[in-house]
Amino acid sequence: MRITVKGRNIEITDAIRAYAEEKIGKVMNHYDQIQAIDVVLNVIKNPSVSLSHTAEVICKFNSGSVKVEESAESMYASIDLVADKIARQVKKFKEKQITSSKTASIRTDAIAEEADETVETAAE
Repeated sequence: MRITVKGRNIEITDAIRAYAEEKIGKVMNHYDQIQAIDVVLNVIKNPSVSLSHTAEVICKFNSGSVKVEESAESMYASIDLVADKIARQVKKFKEKQITSSKTASIRTDAIAEEADETVETAAE
């Protein structure tokens, strides 16, 4: 799995890169099917905007992707917010994948019922 950190209107320092990789990297503990994580850090340089630091995370899986975006007054705060939000979304995505794979189709239900009937007939 790779984590890519990019910046728009901001120079990505080693400290910010390490902090983002540490916080966002914890998502791997929740789901092991993650292919790549892209982190885009953006700063709006307009003084009238209060939440000028934005962090955007795109988490790519084998079967889809999840995109999350958060803004705050500092870059570290926005990374914290987006890390919490992406963790929740990845857990939700994982649960959907698990429950959708457990649901049976009409064809498998009919085959299972026939097998149950044969077992009951043989027992009698």
